[in-house]
Amino acid sequence: MDAVTAVHLGHRRLAIIDIQDGKQPMWNEDHSVAVVFNGEIYNHAELRRELVSCGHRFQSDHSDTEVLVHGYEEWGAELPVRLNGMFAFAIWDKNRKRLFLARDRFGEKPLFYCNVPGLFCFASELKALTAHSGFDTTLDPRALQKFFAYGFFPAPSTPYRSAAKLPGGHSLTFDLQTGEAKVAAYWRFSLQAEDRWLERSEDELSEELLALFDEAVKRRMLSDVPLGVFLSGGIDSSGVLAAATRANGGNPIETFSIGFNEPSFDESKYAQIMATASSSRHHLRMLSINDARDLIPPLLATVGEPLGDPSLLPTFLLSRFTREKVTVALSGDGGDELFAGYDPFRALAPASIYYKFVPAPIHHALGKLAEVLPISSGNMSMEFRIRRTLRGLSYPPEMWNPVWLGPQSPAEIKELFASPSDVRAIYEEAISLWNASPGKSYVDKTMEFYTNYYLQDGILTKVDRASMLNSLETRAVFLDNDLVAFCEKLPHSLKYRGGTGKYLLRKAFSSRLPKSILSRPKKGFGIPLALWLRDFPKQVPFVSIPEVDGAKMQMKWAEHRCGKADHRLALWSWLSLQGFRCPTLMMQAAG
Repeated sequence: MDAVTAVHLGHRRLAIIDIQDGKQPMWNEDHSVAVVFNGEIYNHAELRRELVSCGHRFQSDHSDTEVLVHGYEEWGAELPVRLNGMFAFAIWDKNRKRLFLARDRFGEKPLFYCNVPGLFCFASELKALTAHSGFDTTLDPRALQKFFAYGFFPAPSTPYRSAAKLPGGHSLTFDLQTGEAKVAAYWRFSLQAEDRWLERSEDELSEELLALFDEAVKRRMLSDVPLGVFLSGGIDSSGVLAAATRANGGNPIETFSIGFNEPSFDESKYAQIMATASSSRHHLRMLSINDARDLIPPLLATVGEPLGDPSLLPTFLLSRFTREKVTVALSGDGGDELFAGYDPFRALAPASIYYKFVPAPIHHALGKLAEVLPISSGNMSMEFRIRRTLRGLSYPPEMWNPVWLGPQSPAEIKELFASPSDVRAIYEEAISLWNASPGKSYVDKTMEFYTNYYLQDGILTKVDRASMLNSLETRAVFLDNDLVAFCEKLPHSLKYRGGTGKYLLRKAFSSRLPKSILSRPKKGFGIPLALWLRDFPKQVPFVSIPEVDGAKMQMKWAEHRCGKADHRLALWSWLSLQGFRCPTLMMQAAG
């Protein structure tokens, strides 16, 4: 590998902590170490005290960025392990002629890089890499297959052959003298249940969970700019609000929700219940479905990395609305993954029985029968769930979760792509993770899949892009280091019990939340996508994508428009890919 002879660091800042003294790139005293950094370090005050005791001299008043400079001087590559926060940073070690990059444990903050002969570049956005003359914009067919399989690009995959995404919990060291790059994992979410915890009382465990949760909220409320809470009316965001109100001495917190006129998509009444119970200063904006639909083309043209999750749109709208009042918002992201809150957890037990005892010919017949069910446009309608459940059960257990979740089944991917579709290669991340711990229960394996992949490369990517497009910082309370460590040890019977997820979390929050919030079923942050796509502009953006059968995708559009089939997730993913590939054409589709 050719050596790289010059280093350039650039940074554009959304100032949150130490607005005056936190400018970047930031150097140490002798200008031998510099950092550019995106994110927040929630334990920076504790680390600063430790570093001062070790003899380091700080120039800023309370900048978390400067902790990274001196922390690297003191601990080197072990620095990320000590950080409790969300971050993507690059440190230039002038004396060793070495770049050190790291991403937070769950990948809340993005970090892309390109490593080719004579060039190593990195950025928070793919489009920044493409601006470099040495970057090759050739698409990666296998990565595109993964996108249609998962609904996101699992790290390190990106749409480009020349680019990679540093996985959460990883660091990268690049030696400018040799041109060698080494990627290393410093942390990974892995459930290691402490069975002896089952001997403890549930009240004791609930109290410990609440204490950790309250501390996680306090850490994330430190800010030099106005702060609020995303409030959906679900258990997770309601728990965040309750804890934030306590941390604020009972004083009102700013809360934000959006609502839709369609009952199956609107959650605003539950958010209002919780807002009233906590006496928050609640802000609700009811949105016209048609006005929201018109934002799809410009949003997909600007979001950057393609995303197969349609809830990107309401997340963007909520972020835009929230930014009118505050600069930082706390969220409940991570609660469903850590405490088994999703629908597939309820499907695991019957699915295992079905898979074991139903012969393949009967399963095939049931799948065909499900295809003739009436098509519904509702939010997570019953027929939609039945179709997707049966689709997943056509494959072995290690593939259930991604096939249930993804826009296209393996068979559909094979039809859509000209290049061979090696199923095990496409789903290698999910298969490897599932098989890594043969002794674990299906519930634990599913939690690990959702936390390591769906949360990191799907949910958190969506929230980061939607919020940062509006210059809003979001902070995920459930992803606090200490709280996650507790969840890793908590036996799954205390998370999922009797067909209900979040068992211990509900118990812990029972004294803080209204019963109507605690008892309500899980509801996704949805939009009437199936309905919208039937009446989407007839001149659908259609840029040729290498290896993808355009005629097959056009056929899906035709079937969806006439109500013959429900291809909502596949079509959204296609639109997202089109917006990424040709944003100008996508903007024209908006009229």
